[in-house]
Amino acid sequence: MTAPDQAGTSDNSPAPDSIPENLPAMTDAAPASESVPPPEAHKIEEELAAAKKEAAENYDRYVRTVADLDNFRRRSMREKDELRQYAAGKVLEDLLPALDNLALGLAAAKAANADLKTLQAGIGMVQEQLRSALSNHGLREVNPVGQAFDPHQHEAVSSLPSQEVPEGSVLQVVRVGYTLNSRLLRPASVVISSGPAKEEPKSAQ
Repeated sequence: MTAPDQAGTSDNSPAPDSIPENLPAMTDAAPASESVPPPEAHKIEEELAAAKKEAAENYDRYVRTVADLDNFRRRSMREKDELRQYAAGKVLEDLLPALDNLALGLAAAKAANADLKTLQAGIGMVQEQLRSALSNHGLREVNPVGQAFDPHQHEAVSSLPSQEVPEGSVLQVVRVGYTLNSRLLRPASVVISSGPAKEEPKSAQ
């Protein structure tokens, strides 16, 4: 090959640093992010609206519940006060007839021709009437004459010797006690038997 041919060959060959025109251009920009399709966005909006509606309904129920509880508390306090004020109403109503009869007995006692036996009988009737009325409401007498002393229901005020009543038993009831539906209201005040009297030894003469 001659020198001109070599020179021609060198002139027609592409430069090493040249870039072909048909190659796509290279850029440093990142691909754009994909946007949410319109149907998905619409679904999210519907779910958000439903959640807001449910939250509003829950808050409304909460407000109503708080108001109901407050009304219930006030009503309970009012009913409790009324119960405390009028709890004894039925008992007092049952005692009124005995109170009326007692007033009649006192009026009869003031009469000039008042009879003692009649007054005693009238007072006894009033007493039985009172006992019956109170018994209907659960009141019971504690009258333990002759029974063994019970510190849970009896209150010993003294002791006396007795030939008939065993030692440690109730010889006499000074004041009766009362229970209300098996609950002690007042213990019975009693005198306890100390048993037969002990004979004192005779002194030697």
